[in-house]
Amino acid sequence: MVDPRALTRFLAQAGWADATRVKLAGDASARSYDRLSQNGRTAVLMKAPPGEEMARFLRIGDYLAQAGFSTPKVLARAEADGFLLLEDFGDTLAARALTDAPDREDEIYAQITDFLLTLQDVPPPDFLPLLDGPALAELLALTPEWYPCRSLETAAALTEKIASLYTELAQEPSGICLRDFHAENIILLDRPGVRALGILDFQDAVRCHPAYDLVSVLQDARRDVSQACAQREIARFAARSGIEGDRFAAIYALLGAQRALRILGIFARLCLRDGKAGYLQLMPRVWRNIERNLRHPALSAIAQDLYAAYPAPTAARIAELEAACATRRNP
Repeated sequence: MVDPRALTRFLAQAGWADATRVKLAGDASARSYDRLSQNGRTAVLMKAPPGEEMARFLRIGDYLAQAGFSTPKVLARAEADGFLLLEDFGDTLAARALTDAPDREDEIYAQITDFLLTLQDVPPPDFLPLLDGPALAELLALTPEWYPCRSLETAAALTEKIASLYTELAQEPSGICLRDFHAENIILLDRPGVRALGILDFQDAVRCHPAYDLVSVLQDARRDVSQACAQREIARFAARSGIEGDRFAAIYALLGAQRALRILGIFARLCLRDGKAGYLQLMPRVWRNIERNLRHPALSAIAQDLYAAYPAPTAARIAELEAACATRRNP
């Protein structure tokens, strides 16, 4: 809960006491955002639970900015109260630009791929946690807790196979991965080079295989990316990274299956625990991503276990989840 007196005090101390506030679209986290307007200026007020997440946001944002990327400048802060006043990057979300001008898909995703290739050239800081095979498996623990699961034993075997295959395939050094990297977290800016992409959501960054963020942006739970565009950027990223194409395709598919399976669990939890049923309508797209990834021959054993453990999010199954919305606490 936001303390209104603390917020009033923060805005007054920051020089924005008389600003008008307009709520911006939120996300699946506990954070919320308002756009402030005052005397022809704008800024973004971020409200978040104080603690480690905000500390990570500030630390990683500073690191990326020093490396030459566009992260919002911090104009004022009250970390103990959970308030940050941030530079306003505007409203030109990549997702919005792609909706308004679908013919720009190739251009925008090529720009995003170039951004990720440059990001991989930046040495990852030691303070980022390592997302290796066991950690990828651990992230899947929430899925059988929230999404319908036919067999906990098979689900456990599946996560072990994912961890083992990742360890076998991931031969490259781990790089910086922003994790929640998709078109709704990217702002198109009038700046040169990689600074033309403003990034908003990076507090969960990790060290992982270079393919991770490419999977995140091309297998977007919120929008479809044409397969022609996706395949072109996959091939270009692999070639520019110097990674053999067949092995890159295998690890891309593996990370895609792992991410999508976790997302199903997250969306189910958002509904059942947090009362956010809107994410359920994204599940069919996430499942299609799973099916596409599981077609890769390297994932045949994983496909067998996944289909045995988890049913598809049919309309009837989504309706059942929606009917149980906001009825469960943490298992």
